[in-house]
Amino acid sequence: MSMGTTWRTPVCERLGIAHPIFGFSHAVDVVVEIARAGGYPVLGLAREMPHEIPEILREVDARMQGRPYGVDLMLPSQVPPRGDIDGVRAALPQQHLDFVAGLRERFGVRPPVKPSFFTSQVRSEELFESQIEQVLASNATGVATAIGLRQDLIARAKARGKTTFSLIGSVRHARKALAMGVDVLVAQGYDAGGHTGPVGTYSLVPQIVAVAGDTPVLAAGGIGKGAQILAAMAMGAQGGWLGTLWMAAAENHTPPALLERLVASGSEDTVITRAHSGKPCRVVRSAWIDAWSEPAAPDALPMPLQQALTGDVFASMHEHDDARLIYEAAGQSVFAIEGRSTVAQQMQELVSDMQAAGRRLQGFARGGD
Repeated sequence: MSMGTTWRTPVCERLGIAHPIFGFSHAVDVVVEIARAGGYPVLGLAREMPHEIPEILREVDARMQGRPYGVDLMLPSQVPPRGDIDGVRAALPQQHLDFVAGLRERFGVRPPVKPSFFTSQVRSEELFESQIEQVLASNATGVATAIGLRQDLIARAKARGKTTFSLIGSVRHARKALAMGVDVLVAQGYDAGGHTGPVGTYSLVPQIVAVAGDTPVLAAGGIGKGAQILAAMAMGAQGGWLGTLWMAAAENHTPPALLERLVASGSEDTVITRAHSGKPCRVVRSAWIDAWSEPAAPDALPMPLQQALTGDVFASMHEHDDARLIYEAAGQSVFAIEGRSTVAQQMQELVSDMQAAGRRLQGFARGGD
């Protein structure tokens, strides 16, 4: 195996990318650099308002210069038809309002100054449909759903020539996605940052590969090294889907206190909690997250009530770079974050690590002759 071996799978050929590395990020600068380095970037737009999306994607298109990219949306079921955050706040239980008020006082939480998704919106069917319309009208070559399988969206996206991705956490969800015609399954294990399921990545991947047939499978969850991508490929996956790693890139503009927390954290410093959104979500822990595990803490409210309850605090800790409270969705791959880097450096390290892992495997094979 040569030093310059390039690992390409059928899905790389299909999408026109050089490496089987798929990178999710909320930052335009990150997705552009992933594309330039030969990976397939996926821009998360679940936190953006529909009127903001066209301008964001116009910037992406201008900078991509024809390179392929995808967009990720979060489309959970059981949300209200319309998003009236004031109405939702009016329905919040007094017990929860009192608890959060006590935390605000205890931690000295300052009000956020800037408006944001978390302070002005709640997830609703009306919001989702508007986001979907803007994404389908864009030049994005792929559409991914992190939560929620919607037959109509899959059909509409495919009709516009877009590749559809579905992040799934169980064989049951995989079968449902396949029945709907999803083009690429992303087997997202328990290790993943954000909303995730109960099965570990390297237990989940072979199960999804077994039912996927000719549908490509990507591995997601806890992946921060190229050797892990190659390991997933050995199980039948066609690439790795990474999210947490890019938060250490300079292009992500991560708040300094959050970057410091990520650098200092190991896999065991992430925890699955409902305190962020109301659904199980893996985050890097902080004093705010720990407070929701204390004996006096009430159970988190279901989505979208929890966001209406605590969204201003989440916005505040990021806006003010609160070193004690700040957290973000992060997977067990946080172990791979050792300091600030760049996307180009991260991509090169991933590719080099895949090559080194391949050489190790070849050495083992020779030794067994």
